[in-house]
Amino acid sequence: MTANTYKQKRGVGFYIGRILAYALLIGFGFIIIFPFIYMMMTSFKSSTDVFRYPPKVLPYTQATATFQGRELPAYSFTIDGRERTLVNTGERVQVASLTAPENINVDEPRQSKIDVAVPLEEARETGETITLQDGSGADEEFPLYEVTVDGQTLTLPLAFRGAQNIFVDPNDESVRVVAAERTAEKQEFVQFQTSNYNAFTSLNLNRALVNTALVTFLVVAGQLITSLFGGYAFSRVQFKGRDTLFLAYLGSIMIPFVVLIIPMYRLMVVLDWQNKLVSLILPWIFTAYGTFLMRQFFISIPKEIEEAAMLDGASRFRILWQLFVPLSTPAIATLAIFSFLYAWNSFLWPLISINQGNEMNHVMTLALIKLRNIAADRPNIVLTGAAIAILPPMIVFILAQRYFIEGISGSAVKG
Repeated sequence: MTANTYKQKRGVGFYIGRILAYALLIGFGFIIIFPFIYMMMTSFKSSTDVFRYPPKVLPYTQATATFQGRELPAYSFTIDGRERTLVNTGERVQVASLTAPENINVDEPRQSKIDVAVPLEEARETGETITLQDGSGADEEFPLYEVTVDGQTLTLPLAFRGAQNIFVDPNDESVRVVAAERTAEKQEFVQFQTSNYNAFTSLNLNRALVNTALVTFLVVAGQLITSLFGGYAFSRVQFKGRDTLFLAYLGSIMIPFVVLIIPMYRLMVVLDWQNKLVSLILPWIFTAYGTFLMRQFFISIPKEIEEAAMLDGASRFRILWQLFVPLSTPAIATLAIFSFLYAWNSFLWPLISINQGNEMNHVMTLALIKLRNIAADRPNIVLTGAAIAILPPMIVFILAQRYFIEGISGSAVKG
């Protein structure tokens, strides 16, 4: 069967299945990435925008308009079928909330469905009342008021009274509306508040970012160097007890970290490394996992390449750095990514080794604890710190992910 014939025999069901599969994958992908998107957008929001309900993904800022030389918040109102921009003057007046008797919630009057809300001075009290029963059967009296609406005089009971704001058209002060600010429609536009990232610097947390970058770089470099030398020695150098030593070294992976915490901490105290950045670097530049990864990759490299280099007089050091390292780019990149993620996100050991009061030696994971306490009432600032902490690992992973799928064939040697 030719390729064209096969394509012709694929029916509509095949393409529907493909569409559904892609839609499902896209849907799950969006669900997974949405918390990250919301975190990034929140880091650009103002403190008031964070607590808005219902919440919005994009950061919004309320528009303003000039009224009597002042910049005041702008709101949208529909007046006589026309949408107009009004500003909140800050003045408040007593408002009578009137409604039909059947719309009054006797138990919770403020939950009643209001038909008319006018300034109290524009409503005239008739001196009469109506009596309604609450849920327990008790009588409640509500005064009756007369109010003029669209030229028609209505007599309605007062459900409740309260203070509301006066809104004025900045271009025509005769246009006035009395309404509750919390229910008025705000005029907003999308604006990214980059000042949140300046606040992160003003809290002296940039030192923690520098410390994290330094510790991560030295740990990754140390693990790469020790793993390359260890992997080459265990895979290519013949010496007595090599396999036994390798098994013992590999077996250290099975020891839980919680078992090592106390001995390692005591060792840091003896060496006077406690509360210093060196305690976050030197104990972690040796990794049995990295040595195992490089050994397994070096074993897959044909011995003929190494033998040809040795016949040409190359030393083992030169063979390692000029032959094995270039051929092992995918494995090195994989180890570098794992080491980077571990060193950057390390929390438990820095929490134990570095005192909370020593802010000069804090790393990002410890700084985020401080930030959470300082800015507990400002989630946008806290999520700004989280965004700064998560962006470098994400960028590194995106740039280096292709090495996960590359093999030794990508660096094949032509004869």
